[in-house]
Amino acid sequence: MTQDLHAGREECGARRRKRREKMLDAGDIRLLMLHFIGQGAAHGYELIKSVEDLSRGEYTPSAGIVYPNLTLLEDANCISAVDPHASRKTWQLEEAGRRQLAENQPLLRDIVSRLASLAVLVNNRSIPEVERAIYNFKTALNAQLSQQNLSQEKLHKIIDTLDEAAKKIERGC
Repeated sequence: MTQDLHAGREECGARRRKRREKMLDAGDIRLLMLHFIGQGAAHGYELIKSVEDLSRGEYTPSAGIVYPNLTLLEDANCISAVDPHASRKTWQLEEAGRRQLAENQPLLRDIVSRLASLAVLVNNRSIPEVERAIYNFKTALNAQLSQQNLSQEKLHKIIDTLDEAAKKIERGC
């Protein structure tokens, strides 16, 4: 039990950005890149910004994820550089990329929907009453967890309370 808590603490302390990077796998990223390039030639930074804009800033794929996947898409002849000698490549969609997009429309809709739902989350999370409640929750939790000699019994009560609150929220209260 203590190890599980410790692992959870490390995971939660790893910053929101780290959690968001796991939201999409490499195949999802490639499909999104094809989608945005299909709307018009673009370079890597523009593609990163397109994904970020779709989620209202809640998910930003790193350059370390986007650029290697662009290279894979180029190697698969799905995209090509408009000017291969330019210092900053602008990508255009090729026939193989169009086929990939056409074959994966349901998956693409799901990916776009997941990212768009993050935008809704941002809006709802920024409601002042919600912000206040989250702040109060964190403050109360931190006050309890910062106690030097936290008993196992008290720790279990905190865990049970957190689990119960999560279930209530999950079920719509």
